[in-house]
Amino acid sequence: MTVPPRPVVPGFHPDPSVVRVGNTYWMVVSSFEYAPGVPLFRSTDLVTWQQAGHVLARPSQLDVSAAPGSGGITAPTIRFHDGRFWMITTNLADGGWQVLVHAEDPLGPWSEPVRLTEVRGIDPDLAWDDDGTLLVTYAGFGAGGPAGLVQQAVDLETGAALTERRHVWQGTGGRFPEGPHLYRIGEYWYLLIAEGGTERGHAVTIARGTSPSGPFEPCPHNPLLTHRGIESPVQNTGHSDLVQRPDGSWAIVFHGVRPRGASPQFHVLGRETFAAEVTWEDGWPRIGAWLVPTTDAVEVEELDGPALPDSWVSPRRFPEELLTRSDAGWRVSAADPDPASDELFFAGRRQEHLVARARAVVDASEGVGGLSVRMDARHHLDLEVDGDRVRAVAHVGVLRQVLGETTVATGDVVLEIRAVPDEGHFSSTALGPDQLVAGLVGGDGGFTELGRLDGRYVSTEVAGGMTGRLLGVWCSSGAIVVRSFRYTGSDEPAVVPAV
Repeated sequence: MTVPPRPVVPGFHPDPSVVRVGNTYWMVVSSFEYAPGVPLFRSTDLVTWQQAGHVLARPSQLDVSAAPGSGGITAPTIRFHDGRFWMITTNLADGGWQVLVHAEDPLGPWSEPVRLTEVRGIDPDLAWDDDGTLLVTYAGFGAGGPAGLVQQAVDLETGAALTERRHVWQGTGGRFPEGPHLYRIGEYWYLLIAEGGTERGHAVTIARGTSPSGPFEPCPHNPLLTHRGIESPVQNTGHSDLVQRPDGSWAIVFHGVRPRGASPQFHVLGRETFAAEVTWEDGWPRIGAWLVPTTDAVEVEELDGPALPDSWVSPRRFPEELLTRSDAGWRVSAADPDPASDELFFAGRRQEHLVARARAVVDASEGVGGLSVRMDARHHLDLEVDGDRVRAVAHVGVLRQVLGETTVATGDVVLEIRAVPDEGHFSSTALGPDQLVAGLVGGDGGFTELGRLDGRYVSTEVAGGMTGRLLGVWCSSGAIVVRSFRYTGSDEPAVVPAV
């Protein structure tokens, strides 16, 4: 297996926005229906990033309870102004449109939100004019749908719009001009945007003008970045943000996907964050060498402490609403189950590697639940412990298929799901992005497979939407106790042996 170029932040971490303060870079990404919202990362070199928590870390800041799959929080922007960090994003799930928060320390606490209810659209940007006026540039919505890239002056304290929205630059003709970021660099204001749609036609384009409101002159060598129509292991490149280093050089962060399998190929990890050098020629930026981690570090994460790792999230609710810590482990409860819903009470972490393994020791003597790999509520593969039975169950849309089952003694059961490379010829339609293998681990360490599923059925191309896979634990009734959970991931197959 050839290892493709690696992202700087792997897994479902799309729409990156970055700011540098001193020698530290801070980056935020979209989180959609998952809580906590807006993952926050920090780095000193733009290559090695560590998650530093979430910006929207409290229920008073974030309500995604009504979010459908790929609804909720989209395309945040982070900036530093007047001694404070500022973050703005859109919550499509609660009717309040834009969410604006600030903090003196990005590690928190972040303020309660100011809502920009007159700024109706997505992908808001923050920029301050020379006189200190806050300008919010965004992809506007109107009565008939998308209204293009627009801009309004906004009161920083109240969120009230100070001007009617005005149209700015609409890009080079690609569909869905969005993701704008506005910068003052030298004598010009530069407007960086995404267009072409976030699928294979995705691209980054840029324009400049002497006023932050335009008119804007497009760059003569647009698109600044795109992988449409080229042979590359990374596709769908777009939605970017520029940042200047302390030495005056520049870089860019952007997202892309790593599709695999037979045509039209499938991506399962979601849109991941990549980075590249930027050089300037004749007053315009150009993309240079990509910034790529030099080693394939094996990631191991265990759920064994008194607090959940920063990586853990839940759809439409905070994980703490489902999980409580006790001496016996983490108790996962199915609170207020809705018999009309196919949503499981799930908490977990993103699959961040092409090859991965999740193992959980669970006691389901008081309920039904287990281990799952999830794309959304309708596309997941579960290991279900129900009394003395363990089943591997595939959910693909409205279809539910038991792939295999066995009898076990009540008490602790060791469950494992593996994402392993698929085997076959690239011209075969049977070649998926990977194979998902679900089974039990015995007392001797041996693995018993209960079922496997072509990974395409837990991919974005099948499920639709904007997110990626998660691996975690779930409960559908009563409660289960998770004694331990361990995630191991790498882009090298040898780390997670096939079965």
